[in-house]
Order: sequence, then structure tokens, then C-alpha cells
Amino acid sequence: MLHIPPALKHRRYFYLWLGQLISIAGTQMQIWAIFWHIRTLTDQPIALGGVGLARILPVIVFSLISGAVADSYNRRTIIFITQFLAALLAIALGLLTQFGNMTIWYIYGVTALQAIVVAFDGPARAALIPNLVPEKDLANAFSLNSIAFQAGAVIGPALSGVVIAVGGQAGAYYINAASYGAVLVALFLIGDVPQKIDHLANGVNLASIKDGIRFIVAKPIILSSMLLDFVATFFASANTLMPFIARDILHVGVVAYGWLSAAQSAGAVLAAVIISQVHQLRRQGPLFLGSVVVFGLATIVFGLSTSFVLAWSALAVIGAADSVSTIIRNTIRQLQTPDAMRGRMTSVNQIFFQGGPQLGEMEAGLVAQLFGAPFAIISGGIGSILGLVLIVFKWPQLTVFNGDEPTALASPAD
Repeated sequence: MLHIPPALKHRRYFYLWLGQLISIAGTQMQIWAIFWHIRTLTDQPIALGGVGLARILPVIVFSLISGAVADSYNRRTIIFITQFLAALLAIALGLLTQFGNMTIWYIYGVTALQAIVVAFDGPARAALIPNLVPEKDLANAFSLNSIAFQAGAVIGPALSGVVIAVGGQAGAYYINAASYGAVLVALFLIGDVPQKIDHLANGVNLASIKDGIRFIVAKPIILSSMLLDFVATFFASANTLMPFIARDILHVGVVAYGWLSAAQSAGAVLAAVIISQVHQLRRQGPLFLGSVVVFGLATIVFGLSTSFVLAWSALAVIGAADSVSTIIRNTIRQLQTPDAMRGRMTSVNQIFFQGGPQLGEMEAGLVAQLFGAPFAIISGGIGSILGLVLIVFKWPQLTVFNGDEPTALASPAD
């Protein structure tokens, strides 16, 4: 019998969770619509890899600054601003497409601007969550965050093909713009959220940023989880190749492409729902490492697939393994980081978390250009497993991490 997860019993977190669910569905619809849009403009795989570059460069440039901003200014206000700007950029994509002015370079440009917005939104949003639930419910909150993200990532891609087929390419962009309103409403209902400000850091400056980096370097359990996340997703990310797999390997159309794109998230939702029902998650380190191994093996199977059913199933397993990994590593990092440092920790993590997939998309596009899409995917799965072995050899702390170690948090008020 399923029960209501404890984190959802906290009103303010529930509002944010529901708003995120709606907004993520729109964002994911736009991401996969962009991949399809680029494929209609060119048949060169490397062009899709360019999306990864456009999304990661702003994150690398602005993330360290945005983390200090999240620790020095009101996080709720920051999210208000970023969501509004993201909506305007989605409208810009729709207008450029609707009036026939869209080019690949416009897509790259708007994508880069959206990445700047995400660079400031991510640390503020992640650091806000522990201010909305008590420490005992934080792991549950992150499992629910994963459900919101992955459910949105099922709904969005699945609808993207239908929306493009029925309402045209611009329709997906306009729907995404409207979806940001859900988070804005949620933030209004949440009201003021107290947070601890690092007054010793004296605002956004180089010393504050350096303090955040030193903190992470001094925490092997946090640093190793970040590096493992980066290595695994760098080698095994090939989402931008999905249009080529759909069209050229599996020989399916845009609607089936949408369902294929949603497969990872379908598996991730199932895994997150199961974890949300677990009262206390133990042996977190071994479980985290095992999920990365499964992630790599399933990626290899996907690269070998020539049937839609097998490809969809392999992608679902990839998503389930990634969901387990995401929930555990986010819980570890947030519980081991004090509130006043949490924005800066998240900003550094953002570089690893987004840098791995986005640079990985570039790597996959380049390898696919030279050797074909299946080889790019298979070699990536092998690379992620080899990377895990090297990181665990250097930092073995994850192999014994249980999840009941002392934390750095004080329970926030509901």
C-alpha cells in the first residue's frame, strides 16, 4: 500500500514540488523539440552536439558566481527572477520559429541565454529545499524531486512529438513558456523563507567563492560523488543522438521518437517512487556505486539495440539507475553541507552535474560523426564503468558510506 511521502506533508514544499512538476514537463518538451528541430535543419550529428556546448559554457562561467549569490541573497527572489526570464526566452524561440526566422545559430544563442538563467536558478532552488523540510525528511524530499523531474521528463518528451505533429514546432516552445507560471504561483504561495546568510563571506566576491571550493575539496565524500557523476554522464550521455537512433537505426517517426525520449524518465519515476516509500535508506554508498554500474551496462545494451522495444527497455533501466544515483548523491551533499555554504556547494556541483552530460553530448556527437551513433553509445557505457573503477580506487569512502553518519544541518522550521 502506497503512503503519502512525508515531505509532501509540508505545505510549502508541496507547492514548490507541484510547480516544478508542471514547469519541468514544459522544459523537457522544449529540450526534445529542439533536438528534433535541429535534426530537421541538418543531418550532421555534430550540430546536435553543439547544443551541449551552448548549454554548458554559461554554466561553467556563471555557476561559481551564482552559488555565492544564492548564499548572499534571498533564494526565493532569485528563483522568481530566473523563472520569469526563462519564460521570455521560450517565447522568443516560439516567435523566431513561427515567423520562419529560425536558424541553428539562433537556437544555440537562445539555448546559451537559457543556460545562464539555469546557472543562477539551480543553486538557489536546490539550496531552498532544506529550508522547507526538516532534516529527517530531506532524503524523501529529494526522492520526490526526482519524481517531479522524471515525471515531467516523461510527460514533456512524450507530448513533444504529438505537439509538433499537431501544432507545429513553435507550439512546444509556447507551452513551455506558459509552464513557468506554475513555479511563479508556487513561490507566491510559499511566502517568505528564512535562510542563513554567510555574513563572514561579505557577499559575492572571490573570497566567498574560494571558501566554497575549499569546503568541497576538504570533503572527500562530496568531491568523489561529484567526480563520479561527471565521469559517468560524460561518457554515457547520448540524448542528442536520439533523433538519429530513431530515424536511422530504429526507423520510427516523430511520435515514436517522443516515446523513446521519455523512456529514461519512465524508469526513473518508477525507481523514485519505490525509494520515496522507504523510511530510511541505508548502505547509500554501495547502492550509489551499483547504480552507476547498471547505468553503464544498460547504456551498452541500448547502443547494441536494433528494435524499438529493446531500445526503450534499455533506456528505462538507464533512467532508473540514474534516478537512484541522483537521489543518493543529492542527499549526501545536502546533509553534509551547512546552510550558509549550501548555495556554493550546489554551484560547484552544478558544473559537474551539467558539465558531464552537456560535454558528453558533444563527445557523443563527435564520435558519432566519425564512427557512427551505435559506437558512440557503446563506448560511452564502457567508459563510464572504467571511470567508476578509477574514482573508487582513489576515493574509497563511498564504498562504506551508510547514510547515518553525522550531518552538518540543523532542522529548519516547517
